[in-house]
Amino acid sequence: MSDLTATFEAAVANSKNLSERPDNATLLKIYGLYKQATVGDNTEKKPGFSDMVGRAKWDAWNSLKGTDAEAAKQQYIDLIASLSC
Repeated sequence: MSDLTATFEAAVANSKNLSERPDNATLLKIYGLYKQATVGDNTEKKPGFSDMVGRAKWDAWNSLKGTDAEAAKQQYIDLIASLSC
């Protein structure tokens, strides 16, 4: 396991123990970065208009299309670190 992967997994664990809940925009960014880092580009069908939460999550992930997994992991690590301070 690479150092980046180990640091990413530690950041994922830390994300569950933040002192306060991030705002919705930040939560969507966390979600999108996590999905891009672990799954890659979004190939799922966009949810319908009635599923507003699903659409927001889909959009957050899809906005990162083309981002390298390592870059997404590093951005995720940096974002969680900034929220942990």
